[in-house]
Amino acid sequence: MRGLRPVIPLCLSLILILSIGSSRSKSFLHHDMEPQRQMQITTERVSCIGCILIVSVVEQLVQVHNTSAEKAMALLCTYLPEQGGIRGTCILIAEIFGPDLIMLLNNRLNPDVICHAVRLCNIKPNQPICHLYKKPVMGLKRTIKQAEKMVKMSDYVQNLDVVSGVLFKFCSYPLFKMICEAFQSSVPAEDYDQDNFSAFPSFRGYHWRGRDCNDIDKSVYPGRSPEDWDALHDSNCNGIWGFDPEDGIPYEKKLCEGTDAKGIIILGDSAAAHFHIPPEWITPMNMSKESFSNMALAISNELDWPQFSMYTGFQNSTIGGWTQSLYLRIRDWNLCNHRDYQNIAKNGGAYDNLQKYMQSLARNQQLDKPVVVFYGLIGNDVCNPYADTLNHMTTPETLKTNVMMELKYLDAHIPSGSHVVLMSLADGRFLWDTLHDRYHPIGELNKDVTYAQFYQFLSCLTSNPCEGWMNINETLRNLTTERAEQLSSVLQEIAASEKFNNFKINYFENLYQKVTAKWASLGGKPWDLLEPVDGFHPSQISSAVGADLIWEEVIQRWPGIFGKQNPFNQEIIAKFGDQGGH
Repeated sequence: MRGLRPVIPLCLSLILILSIGSSRSKSFLHHDMEPQRQMQITTERVSCIGCILIVSVVEQLVQVHNTSAEKAMALLCTYLPEQGGIRGTCILIAEIFGPDLIMLLNNRLNPDVICHAVRLCNIKPNQPICHLYKKPVMGLKRTIKQAEKMVKMSDYVQNLDVVSGVLFKFCSYPLFKMICEAFQSSVPAEDYDQDNFSAFPSFRGYHWRGRDCNDIDKSVYPGRSPEDWDALHDSNCNGIWGFDPEDGIPYEKKLCEGTDAKGIIILGDSAAAHFHIPPEWITPMNMSKESFSNMALAISNELDWPQFSMYTGFQNSTIGGWTQSLYLRIRDWNLCNHRDYQNIAKNGGAYDNLQKYMQSLARNQQLDKPVVVFYGLIGNDVCNPYADTLNHMTTPETLKTNVMMELKYLDAHIPSGSHVVLMSLADGRFLWDTLHDRYHPIGELNKDVTYAQFYQFLSCLTSNPCEGWMNINETLRNLTTERAEQLSSVLQEIAASEKFNNFKINYFENLYQKVTAKWASLGGKPWDLLEPVDGFHPSQISSAVGADLIWEEVIQRWPGIFGKQNPFNQEIIAKFGDQGGH
């Protein structure tokens, strides 16, 4: 029965683990491994990380509310939403595991010891014991052995079938099905991609691409050239249609013709999709029901927030900072571009899998407007969880082959007059340099977990999303940056030498170095630019600052990429208001 135990993480671990795994799910593939063994390894990591995080949260809720461990555990479950049965699952798991967890917590054992004692973290022969916190005074292994004697493992055996059945039901809910499937296969849940537009926000709906204004008629969607200048209906969903009764000229023709209207598309990774785990989910000092009110939406969007992102954000941010995006800039530049955005970014996106994701791009060469495509994969080609990380990085030769193949695909699918901007890879040394000696959110209350400890814990579990940069070894960090610079040079060379039929190509470099310098000039702190939970992704502030920097530099260096500034914007506002909103 022990082989089944890793599939019984505490309730939130399915979600919190995404802060590490889903954002770089490509890294967790073992192509030479049997699927069953691959599944076992993945679930072992899920169980261990999830258990330690949740036990840490319960332990801190005891302190914050000056209550018992039993009441703290019940309180955590009441915070969770009822959607998808997640609260009910939490309550049942707490009933099964709760007595032992409470007993171990009452003995002042830390989360590392507790999770090893209940076998949600495995100890393997001749392997180090992975731990997030400092080792106990009497040693980690000895303390775990003592804790194991307190736990009646037979109780778990009796309840395994019950718990497995509950989790099976949990995974049957549509909202959570894609997460369960993603872990079963260790790849992103791509079945939720769509190549059409939607009137619903999540599951790759209008948070990801402009909202469809007629979900029944497939010929109506954002980004198409207007049908008969939209005299009778809004065929491109930009909110401009009808005709002027005084002269009979359609408003779309009068207000948009000749303005070189364009859409915007991002092809990218988790940073472009704007991956974010709300820190209040694991920070008991700030935890409440309100903390988890957005959980269902976040899960349905794969824990991405494209509606606030650097490239396609359009809603006011609810996750800190403010929203600014290239889509908002190009829309303000020309209101005829309203709703013409597509975020074709994926957690785990890299140059060797991007073409698969690109197949969901929706642009008709004959019927649609030109588009500006940003090609932004900032690190996954050098980021992986392996100890011999350099051997698993994309080589310059492989990168060039993949990029050329993907650019040829674009050339065959986007309209003439488009533009493609290749974004250089980031210099991730900023991560360690900025965060290593700061406290992770799970360690803020007791000042007992730094990012250096967090990174090392993930490395021990072979779950570090970027072993090359999130590592104490400065030489390795420098070598990872060296490879990133080599890959960026390939992109720069392609932009300088290659020609395509339907688009012009440019190269944009060092975005995040520019963001860091700009934020510092405004008096900001460098850690404001990084996601606090995963210590890896750009934050909301970073995205907003970056959008303005890209816009300003592109306008100066390559005038005309975004089309003309529409002189009729005020007339459009006067006649059509918010153009139907987003």
